[in-house]
Amino acid sequence: MSIITGYDMTTLREKVDVDAVTERLEELGQLRSLTALNEKVVLLRLTGRLDEAMTVANEAVRQARFSGDRELTLGARIRRAQVMQYQGKLAAALQELSLCVEEAQNHEWGTLEAVSTLSRGKVHFELEDYPAALVDFKVAVFLMEKLGASLDQLESSLVAVAVTESYLGS
Repeated sequence: MSIITGYDMTTLREKVDVDAVTERLEELGQLRSLTALNEKVVLLRLTGRLDEAMTVANEAVRQARFSGDRELTLGARIRRAQVMQYQGKLAAALQELSLCVEEAQNHEWGTLEAVSTLSRGKVHFELEDYPAALVDFKVAVFLMEKLGASLDQLESSLVAVAVTESYLGS
């Protein structure tokens, strides 16, 4: 059963199966591993439980930093910035995601670069900066294709490109 069932064509946000999310959150229960925390952040964000999502996101960033793994820390920071976006803290999310894109580029972490670029594009989109959003979305598609992503993995980026182009009349 897939948790993400599609994408809203006006906000670019994920449509979710709330029952599947609830079931998965129950399965994760009180698990405190970094993997479990990261998954909880995403699930809580997708269901609009943003205060809880931010609390767990901050815990995930702390735990990742303690591990000493900069790549894991960057992933946790991206997820926290996505929560900021959903909270409407667009300037903070944009700033954090720009730093994440730069760090991923510097370390040649292709997957994290693609994810942070796509996420930054979504913030630009919410800010109605459609030209900047379109650039980020196209870069994300390019990076994902370069990494050998499947069509399912590209779906969010391709939808974002098409919707943004329609806003720009391209």
